[in-house]
Amino acid sequence: MNKNKSKKVLGIIPARGGSKGIPNKNIRFIKGKPLIYYTIQAAKNAELLTDFIVSTDSEKIAEIACNNGAMVPFMRPKSLAKDSTESLPVILHALTEYEKINNISYDYFIMLQPTSPFRTGKDIDHALIQLTTCNSDSIVSVVDVGGSHPLRMKIINDDKMLVNYIFQEKENMKPRQKLEKVYIRNGCIYASKVEVLFNEKSIVGKSCIPYVMSKENSINIDNELDFITAEILMNKLV
Repeated sequence: MNKNKSKKVLGIIPARGGSKGIPNKNIRFIKGKPLIYYTIQAAKNAELLTDFIVSTDSEKIAEIACNNGAMVPFMRPKSLAKDSTESLPVILHALTEYEKINNISYDYFIMLQPTSPFRTGKDIDHALIQLTTCNSDSIVSVVDVGGSHPLRMKIINDDKMLVNYIFQEKENMKPRQKLEKVYIRNGCIYASKVEVLFNEKSIVGKSCIPYVMSKENSINIDNELDFITAEILMNKLV
């Protein structure tokens, strides 16, 4: 339940059925539970969500989501469940449909992708507290890139030569600790005012603050190695 009665927040878990890289990724078992279970649990444990729903085109995902305590109030149209479908129309559809069904208007939404099993209810609450008590319109979770710093990155040009991705007068050989901190989105949390969706046609507004997370909690399931890494870490956390 949302303790801040003046702000209504809808959590949206987008979980389409198709996945070319890893078939049925969102419901593949990891440590005895379907992947989406961990995001549903995080949403259930968050105190600042007014409601949360799962947006899916898959009857199987819908069944698993409902069995684990989530609401699936409608099925996502197949036209919004393609490989090329972006997040914006999916979130817009979920928000507008749920508002219409329940005759309610939300102030904020938060997108919680099921591929982030280590994001917690406290992460959701802490991010929403930061967002709703500041002058910004969005918050996005990030993680320090560590050794994968852009000043160390290379590209192979048309002449098949290895060159710096970012121009430098000479090769940057500074140790990681002396490089300016750089962050990358980790996919765990995207939250914004609802007006951002409609006015800016984006899930992230122009005024965005960071929610910095640890490397361990930022694991995003995208391939087989990620599944293996996540399962090992979960076993160690017990």
